[in-house]
Amino acid sequence: MKDQDKKTKDFINNAYESAMSSASGRTVPNSKLSHSKKANIDIIVKNAESSKAAMTVILTSLVYKCLYPNQDVRKHQSSIKGGYSGRTFDTHYITPFLKRNKFPSMTTSGWLTRSFEQKVPYDFNYTGAIKPNELKNAFLNVMSDIEDGKNDEKLILDYLLQSLIIQRDTNKLNLAIPQNLSINDIVSLLDKHFHNHYKASGASRLPVLALYAIYTCLINDNFSRYKGKKLLSLEKHNSADTQSGRIGDIDIVDENDNPFEAVEVKFDIQISHDIVIIAKDKILPTKAERYYILSTKDIKESDKDIVEQDIKQLKNIHGCQLIINGVMQTIKYYLRLMPETSTFLNIYTQLLNTDDSIKFEHKNKWNDLISNL
Repeated sequence: MKDQDKKTKDFINNAYESAMSSASGRTVPNSKLSHSKKANIDIIVKNAESSKAAMTVILTSLVYKCLYPNQDVRKHQSSIKGGYSGRTFDTHYITPFLKRNKFPSMTTSGWLTRSFEQKVPYDFNYTGAIKPNELKNAFLNVMSDIEDGKNDEKLILDYLLQSLIIQRDTNKLNLAIPQNLSINDIVSLLDKHFHNHYKASGASRLPVLALYAIYTCLINDNFSRYKGKKLLSLEKHNSADTQSGRIGDIDIVDENDNPFEAVEVKFDIQISHDIVIIAKDKILPTKAERYYILSTKDIKESDKDIVEQDIKQLKNIHGCQLIINGVMQTIKYYLRLMPETSTFLNIYTQLLNTDDSIKFEHKNKWNDLISNL
């Protein structure tokens, strides 16, 4: 089993290194594939951000076919006669590879969506609701191309990897940094950036980055409240607080590394009694002095009275001040305290560049908004 594991990992890594070499300095992949086969892969790659599952399933099928040529990879579940477990292979090898190389990827497997989990082969009779139709047609065509008997699976794999590499590297934008904006203009710019209609996931991370940039400025400027305090680095977007030991999306600790202040950010979610109870459970075991719940929406009207009671009870029992406010109002307030807002914009732009949750679409929109100021 260990030998097989090494063989699989070596194959994937070698395929990637070969594709890297071929794609270097190119804007289109270097391949001998037929035009029709390239066109189908092009559609898969074009939709890779909005349909990570389709791309993951295709890559899994290609790698498995290269390693086990006699397997019909359209039969993607072991419960299908003559099939294999595509999901297991993906979870062990493909999704970790995608994450490691900063390609679009699912959380654990491409088989976690209903569109791809039906217990029937991926042939032209497949009824899974893959959207849009262009993507479904391309997906089924590629699965057919893999099994057409022409032994092109290695060429198709190489073309797919080259395409992903070129798309990833092309998406490394030089982000614009606006100059001489008023505080109202900055808040308006951020609001538009947060609330644009994006196809790719990750927009809920944007206000977290903006508030983290705010706190970076407060710490660096030695605001009296934060002297001697430390701003912890951001956790991964999908990290659970219970697993990380953190109490918020943004955490400040004191000189002894004890929780001092934290911020929980809710994007387009109304603050409810349940959200406050979860926050209280995080706060009670700590010595945190302040805890902010900031949202782009208001408190749920029917929960306002009980939330107010929760806040008073926490203050009386624990001493922590729980503050519920709007994201934009909070950003505007702190910007007014800063001697120089350009530092905030510089830090926010740097975070857009480096945070793994932020996609090309989010970065491109930032540049578009600035160009239209």
